[in-house]
Amino acid sequence: MEKFVRLVAKACPLLLPNVNTDQILPARYLKLPRAEDFHALVGKGVRATVEGRAIVLGNASFLRDQRIEIAALSEKADALRKDGATAIYVGVDGTPAGLLAISDPVKTTAPAALATLKAHGVRIVMLTGDNETTANAVAKRLAIDDVHAEILPEEKGATVARLRKGGRIVAMAGDGVNDAPALAAADVGIAMGSGTDVAMESAAITLLKGDLLGIVRARALSRVTMRNIRQNLFFAFIYNAIGVPVAAGVLYPTFGIVLSPVFAAAAMALSSVSVIGNALRLRWVRLDEM
Repeated sequence: MEKFVRLVAKACPLLLPNVNTDQILPARYLKLPRAEDFHALVGKGVRATVEGRAIVLGNASFLRDQRIEIAALSEKADALRKDGATAIYVGVDGTPAGLLAISDPVKTTAPAALATLKAHGVRIVMLTGDNETTANAVAKRLAIDDVHAEILPEEKGATVARLRKGGRIVAMAGDGVNDAPALAAADVGIAMGSGTDVAMESAAITLLKGDLLGIVRARALSRVTMRNIRQNLFFAFIYNAIGVPVAAGVLYPTFGIVLSPVFAAAAMALSSVSVIGNALRLRWVRLDEM
């Protein structure tokens, strides 16, 4: 918390004019003034009134909509974006006050997870509301070629719907409020356990650890499960295809063969045992090796 307060105080001294950033300690708590007339515009930013001053935080287009000139901050913002950070502009009383850099570090397991999915023929697409420079910087680290940047939440959902309409089977992974429309529109929505409740409610699968390797394991588990189901259907079909006609007396006129109730009961039990036994083999599947 103290790091965030220090960041805000240094980046936007007009917001916290009386804070000495060199004296912020973990045990020292600040009483922040109450924000009034708060409005949030999805995918753009927020605005509010704090102690009679109009505060605006958001992307470049949002501040331009508020008639705040941000040209003086553009060079610094571009430098932050090239490092993979999201630059949030801050305006106070109609004038630019500073920048906030928000960066979500790429997890060490993410490149390996995406590489494995690509090796299995999965096409990776990045959908983000971040600036194009930031998106391209992150995409370069993860070797993602298909990037859609600066898009709104509804545009994410529209992109997923368009891919599905083109015959694609789409799995969407996300953790934020802005990802909810796309998660709901996908064939399989995958939310991160560390994300928002809205994302988890919109998704079909939630990865508790928020690790992309979980997608690789979930895909591997679904494939072996479906293969196991087909095997079980085959076993059940063979037993019934042979047993039912014999029990009905099809072979009796020609061969004099009839199925006794005892043998029929044993065959039925064996059918169930074979199906259950085959299903239990999933306990020994090593998902990390697939």
